[in-house]
Amino acid sequence: MVLRLEVRNVSKSFLGVRALDKVSLSVAPGEIHALLGENGAGKSTLSKIVAGVYDADEGEILLDGKPLHGLTEASAARAGIGIVHQEGSLIDHLSVSENIYSGRPPTSFLGQIDRRKLRSWSAELLAQLGLHIDPDSRVADLPSALRQVVEIAKALSHRPKLLILDEPTAALTLTETDELFGVVRNLASQGVAVIYVSHRLGEIFELCHRVTILRDGHYVDTVKVSETNTEALIRLMVGRDLEFAREPASAPPGEALIEAHAISSGPDVHEASITVRRGEIVCLAGLVGSGRTEFCEVLFGARRRESGEVMFKGRSFRPRQPRDAMRAGIGMVCEDRKETGLFLERNLVENTAVTVLDAVSTGLVVSWAKAGALAETFRESLGIVTPSVYQKVGLLSGGNQQKVLLAKWLATKPALLIVDEPTRGVDVGARSEIYRILRELRSEGVGLLVVSSDLPEVLALADRIVVMADGRTVGELSGAEADEVSILRLATVNTQTGLETMETA
Repeated sequence: MVLRLEVRNVSKSFLGVRALDKVSLSVAPGEIHALLGENGAGKSTLSKIVAGVYDADEGEILLDGKPLHGLTEASAARAGIGIVHQEGSLIDHLSVSENIYSGRPPTSFLGQIDRRKLRSWSAELLAQLGLHIDPDSRVADLPSALRQVVEIAKALSHRPKLLILDEPTAALTLTETDELFGVVRNLASQGVAVIYVSHRLGEIFELCHRVTILRDGHYVDTVKVSETNTEALIRLMVGRDLEFAREPASAPPGEALIEAHAISSGPDVHEASITVRRGEIVCLAGLVGSGRTEFCEVLFGARRRESGEVMFKGRSFRPRQPRDAMRAGIGMVCEDRKETGLFLERNLVENTAVTVLDAVSTGLVVSWAKAGALAETFRESLGIVTPSVYQKVGLLSGGNQQKVLLAKWLATKPALLIVDEPTRGVDVGARSEIYRILRELRSEGVGLLVVSSDLPEVLALADRIVVMADGRTVGELSGAEADEVSILRLATVNTQTGLETMETA
């Protein structure tokens, strides 16, 4: 049988740093092949070389047994290679259909765009994904989960022989993920080869046939998914054993830091309540769209509170803007580090100092010596892997970017730290390090409110779990006694009827 894709001894360097070193990979027609490794292992670099985004420095790529030379994104697409990038490729001000067929819309015999056909084609593709999005909707108006579906539809519009999916489920609910898996399996049944890049090991065991592991730009091994297990894959990825079991607090929590009662805000938050004490981790669980982030934004002063009461350190608290919350001792690590969390073109020093400019300034002038010393302190304490604190943050791996984001807020010495999706898009090694950091903060008496869509993460971190549905807090569970079923049972309650729905997180 002729292999659909062969990658032979491909190498790639950036500014003298070896990102890939003689990596090889093969994928058969109809195979769903996982590509696994820590952040910085070379997964995205290899994917982009196959898709024509980057040129390989050396090595060879074959599609259906034929070598591909001088690949560009356009020529790769014409050859039958589609890719869904982790960072997204949609244009916000265009419609869904215009994005899906960007650069190649159907035209009439007069050369004008055939809007009816464009809409029809797009609706058909979206229906294949199990969703009925209006093709005329502006992409800017869609939530992140639906934007991801549009990305996938755009790739499918090329009718690829090989489809590369780079972290495709990061913003999807389990129901949407299941629907995506159905599409991927259907494509594989038609002979389409799929390269599936994901940090979520459970997805790999559910969906994929084989898995290739990379580490530090080197090929490690290729194994059949049916012949391995989670622990073995983690060892191959990081070269050591990692433990994600729950670690209870060594001491009981202290007094209440924040007490929020019956908070409402716009269409997203309705009479939600929560309490977080010193020295405890409270996880806020629920479906995507349940109002978790919006609720936290109200507490942080980033969203207007319409009704309800908040007490912070025993006093009435009504922040009108995030600065009010910061002055009171609250920090918030946002969900999207690239869009709203970090200045990617700035270095670690600047990103760390931005929340504490007063502390690193003399009069009106920033003391870069003080700022540099602060950054060095967090580089060491958080284990941020970077050649220098003056390295641009955008050049760091996802896990190290997340640590910089934590450093930015830890610099404010918060009493309460809100952390929204602490390990989204990071590898298992970085995940373990971030768990360590959060647990150390708990032991130091910091109160932590953690929003997470990852149920194993919730169970590993939480002392208490508060669940939201339809903008409301619908129940609370002890971290020691909860399991995934009990969390999902609360998360899927229809708050209007009190009955469980079929939707899952």
